[in-house]
Amino acid sequence: MASPSQRESQRLFDYFAIIGLSPDASLEPDHLQGEVVVLPPLERSYKGRVLGYYPDHAPTAMPFDHHAVQMLCLPRGLQFRTQKHVLEPRFHPFLVTKEDGSRAYGFAYVFFEEVNSKQICTAMHTLQSVYLTEMSSSHAKASSGATPSRDTRSLPRQFRLSAPKSPAALHFYDITKDQLFVTKCIALVGQHPYVLSARKFLKGLYRFFIQCESSGVSLESHVYNLLYEVPAPPPGRCVAFSCVGRMHICYRPTSHEVPLFEYSLRDFFMGLGVESVVQLLTCVLLENQVILVSSDYDKLMLVAESISALIFPFVWQHVYVPILPTSLHHFLDAPVPFIMGLQCAQDSRDTIQIPNEANLCLVDVDEGTVEVPEDLPQFPHRSDFVQELTQLLHKWDIPSGKLDRNLNEHHSQYKYRRRRKFSWSHDSDSGVSSTEGSMCGSHSSITSLPSTTVASSTSPSHGISNSSRIPYLDPLNLSPQLREITAIAKKAGVYEFDEADRIRKEKDGDILDELKFTNAVREVFLNRFVHMFCAYDHFVIQPSCQETDMEQWLSCRESMQNFDKATFLSDQPEAHLPFLSRFIESQMFTTLVDNKILSNWGKHDTNLRIFDLRIRLLRERYDDSLVRTPSYEPCTTIRETEQILEKRLSHIDYRAPAPQPMDPQAESCTQFNPGHFPLLDRIALNKEPHNKKRSSHAWRRRERQERHLEHTGLTSDQRDRVMHDVKAKLQPKLADMSPAHMAQTNWKFVEQLLRECKTRTKRMLVEKMGSEAVELGHGEGSLVGVEENTLIASLCDLLERVWAHGLQSKQGKSALWSHLLNYQELEECSDSSKPINPNFLSPAMAWCILRKRIDYLSTMALETESAPASPTKSPSNTNSLRKKSLQERWPSDRSIEKRSKQSESGVPSLRPLPISVTFDMRNVLAMTEIKTHIGYARAWVRLSLEKKVLSKHLTSLLSDSELLRNLYKRYAFLRCDDEKEQFLSYLLSLNAVDYFCYTNTYTSTIVPYRVVIFPSRKSSGASTSANAWVSLGGTIGQTNNIPVPRGQVELVFQHKNLGLLTTLRIGHDNTGMSPKWMVEHVLVRNEVTGHTWKFPCGRWLGRGIDDGSLERILVGELVPCHVTSDDLVESCRTPPRCRSPNVPGPRRSDLRLSIPDIQQHLGDSVNNLVKYFYKPEKERGSLTLLLCGDFGLVCCLEQVFSYGFKSTRFFGKNLYLWDYFERMHQHFEVVLREEMEREQLTGIGKDSQHYTLTSMAEFVSLVSRINASSSQLGKDDKFQLFVCLAARAHLLHRIMLPLHRSPVTSHMYEEHAYLRDPQLVKDLINVLSALNEFDIVLESSLTRGID
Repeated sequence: MASPSQRESQRLFDYFAIIGLSPDASLEPDHLQGEVVVLPPLERSYKGRVLGYYPDHAPTAMPFDHHAVQMLCLPRGLQFRTQKHVLEPRFHPFLVTKEDGSRAYGFAYVFFEEVNSKQICTAMHTLQSVYLTEMSSSHAKASSGATPSRDTRSLPRQFRLSAPKSPAALHFYDITKDQLFVTKCIALVGQHPYVLSARKFLKGLYRFFIQCESSGVSLESHVYNLLYEVPAPPPGRCVAFSCVGRMHICYRPTSHEVPLFEYSLRDFFMGLGVESVVQLLTCVLLENQVILVSSDYDKLMLVAESISALIFPFVWQHVYVPILPTSLHHFLDAPVPFIMGLQCAQDSRDTIQIPNEANLCLVDVDEGTVEVPEDLPQFPHRSDFVQELTQLLHKWDIPSGKLDRNLNEHHSQYKYRRRRKFSWSHDSDSGVSSTEGSMCGSHSSITSLPSTTVASSTSPSHGISNSSRIPYLDPLNLSPQLREITAIAKKAGVYEFDEADRIRKEKDGDILDELKFTNAVREVFLNRFVHMFCAYDHFVIQPSCQETDMEQWLSCRESMQNFDKATFLSDQPEAHLPFLSRFIESQMFTTLVDNKILSNWGKHDTNLRIFDLRIRLLRERYDDSLVRTPSYEPCTTIRETEQILEKRLSHIDYRAPAPQPMDPQAESCTQFNPGHFPLLDRIALNKEPHNKKRSSHAWRRRERQERHLEHTGLTSDQRDRVMHDVKAKLQPKLADMSPAHMAQTNWKFVEQLLRECKTRTKRMLVEKMGSEAVELGHGEGSLVGVEENTLIASLCDLLERVWAHGLQSKQGKSALWSHLLNYQELEECSDSSKPINPNFLSPAMAWCILRKRIDYLSTMALETESAPASPTKSPSNTNSLRKKSLQERWPSDRSIEKRSKQSESGVPSLRPLPISVTFDMRNVLAMTEIKTHIGYARAWVRLSLEKKVLSKHLTSLLSDSELLRNLYKRYAFLRCDDEKEQFLSYLLSLNAVDYFCYTNTYTSTIVPYRVVIFPSRKSSGASTSANAWVSLGGTIGQTNNIPVPRGQVELVFQHKNLGLLTTLRIGHDNTGMSPKWMVEHVLVRNEVTGHTWKFPCGRWLGRGIDDGSLERILVGELVPCHVTSDDLVESCRTPPRCRSPNVPGPRRSDLRLSIPDIQQHLGDSVNNLVKYFYKPEKERGSLTLLLCGDFGLVCCLEQVFSYGFKSTRFFGKNLYLWDYFERMHQHFEVVLREEMEREQLTGIGKDSQHYTLTSMAEFVSLVSRINASSSQLGKDDKFQLFVCLAARAHLLHRIMLPLHRSPVTSHMYEEHAYLRDPQLVKDLINVLSALNEFDIVLESSLTRGID
């Protein structure tokens, strides 16, 4: 047991211990085990102790922990059994974890030995008598009442006489007939997880003890040999030693290989199945609480250690207790993530209660089921990952589903619901089941191998079933009759224990296959993490090691952000975001990032070093690409690592000496009490060897080589390959080549880069075009199903590779952003009034800026001498001729600015945004969620792509040839003019489609919005004395009411990104002398992306005018980017041809449609809604626009209800459609009240009218809620709200027939009205019925809080 600060142990194991019943102690119950009084004495737990441990102290290990070893070797305490039970020895590993995080690995072999102490037998008999008396009395009291829960135990006399082999009879101890046995344990403790070595040694030592054959080598000799003479193999070495008469080989991986792991992943997958393993992996990675339940301690350790090994390179950072002793069950209530294993017999699990089920993952290891939280996201590429694992299992002849006890395969299914409640207080606290069907109890296991070697489970034909094992015939486990038969057979030579053991051991050769399979599975899991996080280091926020030391960084670690999460997530496929967004917040991922930062100060983590090595190899294979297409890539390193494993195991570096007699006078174990494992000679086992054998010269030379390879982070094969590649690629520097030779050398790279640029831009265009691209013949299989944000991330990667080629010196992780920063500094320093910052600029950059200033001053001097300076002259126009030629393709923006200055005073205007590289850079630098240069560069690319200025910005960036010469070598891609022009033309093609990659990706950034209100030109409605407000709604969020300054029609506010805008609510409080306000249009612009939305209104706001509305809900449409600001403002100064609320639907008075036209528009609107729901989610547009937009559902239904409506009145105000709805509301209320009174009088309801009455009731309820919650809305807005809510409730088609039959309709509509024609109403119902199969989700700005 070593702490991290202690020197690593050179021994294979540090301690050997014996735990059991003290011969001089009394029978003392173990109260820490949660003793229950009603249990029979044979099911109770009793206190054990460490009888002896050897040596007293190991130099490089912690002091021996008596309490932890005793509690984990016998988690249920001492158990007593009789000869009626199956007393099979069992092996299980365990862990001892200290407060400082250090671990010791323990291995326990538990067996039963006969109790010869009359005192113990008498005490057990007394406890049995007391128990029978208590049960008899309790049965007599309960005979007239309810049946006791343990009725077999309430009849102590009958169950012994009538059913001697019943399960209850197993718990009865008769001192005159039964032989009493008690558990005993021998254990090994060390710093290395050599499970196979410990299992084989303990098992062989116990076999050596029970055979008790005369031998010059005693038990002490075998233990002494293991503790002192068998060294732990150094990294990359193999050691062979005698494991109680049989040779065993153990090895240790090097520092650039996955850590040592000797548990059987074969048994792990056969017990749970692939599906359950992946679900368990997801729960562990997201740091949920995980509880493992099994009847076998070995299986608990198997599952816990296997899943901990498969998450490599990540390490579980929370509570980890694979075997939870009964005395520590209260730990399960801890409100922290944990992995805990609970031993529980199968027949008592239905009574277990599990706390905090919402965040709990329950694994029933014996049943092979995994119950996960309901909100658990899917593991990235889950189906492909499961398929790869399944193919690997089939390759090794292992079933992909779990096996039952009859070796039948069942594909495990994870569950999201709890089937039962569990309780940690169950009927039996014993480690052995009380039923005959599972009499092995806590030691029964379908995956553990207690009586065979690990190799016996490697063949899939044996599976993990108990029935497939070759049982070890221990004479202590046999009945007296079988003992006699066995003795006769052994004497006659028919049966030989050694021969049977030899047959079992012949499968040791399969251990290599087991290790190969384990290696293959671990490589598959590691390959998945390498591909998921191959670019993680580019998003790590590294501190300045020159300004900050490690102690300062650690002291403020909690207040620092070390990973650019927003940028990392922006590169990931959308389907992976639910998992990745939670995982990067986990402690295990945070620890990996911290270790990456600590490596700057020389503190290297082994797991991180291996992970970074694999990522480096992957990048070399893909030309150092940060992001690739999200296709699933299977593991390709299995064969390479297998060869390393085979080579290592085929060559033994060191053979430990065989055990020798410690003393010629040493007594044989046969002289001890037969059947009782003795205490060993303490003095002999505390003597250190006098002459320690040193390693050979060859071993020391190999150790030096391994240290060198560890320093370089390469394996020997990789080192040879690197040296070969270096020699093969040795060539003169490109800078020394002639131009012709340089062009020839770089042509291959340039051609590949251009081809890749063409391919990626094509993929992006085809993905955006969707089905239209397929019709045009671009629907290749490789272009289908790739997500937009991943393709854009791939484009960002391509730009980084282009900008990184041929750099003079690398200034940061992002070559593109470094170039942008230099460009920005040049633009700022071009002004002679600003000083040059020598700390930022390199000498080359300083010279470049100085030359620019000299040219600028010279030009100004010449202009002063010749003529007055032109007001339109700009310093940027003094650039090189090359810069001018590159900018000729873009029109000047000065005409736009000039036109905007000529706008009339007092009239609302919208000044165009600047179009420049530095303007977008300033917006990106203002984003607080981005912390790295990589993140800034990607955000800038996304913003430029969304604004359709990426090619223009890059043209401006590359137009400064002087800057390019200072930053790049002459063979760089960016200094090849023809290739650069072709590259920019490919990027220009992306302007053909619309991207919202910036808006939809950075959802938490703060965005400024500009709102411009265009009131009516009429003096009566141009302004208002009331307090006006606006509220915006988008695809991501919605604002509160934002006040409009009185007397102003323009405001700018900042808010968290709203996404694509859909609705705008505008209103006022109707205060002041002249509150009435006529609003024609409202424009809203995103000041970062430049997107502008137009919200037509054309209605009054105020009481006593129009429909009396104080609030309007406007639906916006995105203004095309080719529309200039002046044209947009000019269109907003005139009243719209359409009005709210169903903007931009036509006026009823202006647009008189015929019935066929109304039917055509209505059918089109419903078809558009149906198409919306059948499209993939990423191709859908705005549902709000389809409902309330131009000829949307609201507009078309308004035409249906308005056709033939008697709205004009000679006296009084004109009627609106909502007036008709309110009268129908009153009529339906009367009908429903009369029907209710009739049912109360007659007691008979009309079944034929039930459907109609239900629809009427829903109509009345909906109209009442709209009137109650929307007091400021006008009548037309209420109609729009009714249509949207009725469509969501699937009420539209059901209410049409009651409306048609109502006398109110006959009174308020003409004879030729749409609603009074039976055939037209029937057709209307059929059309609206098409919306029933869809779940319509409305924006909160439309529903106004109405559920």
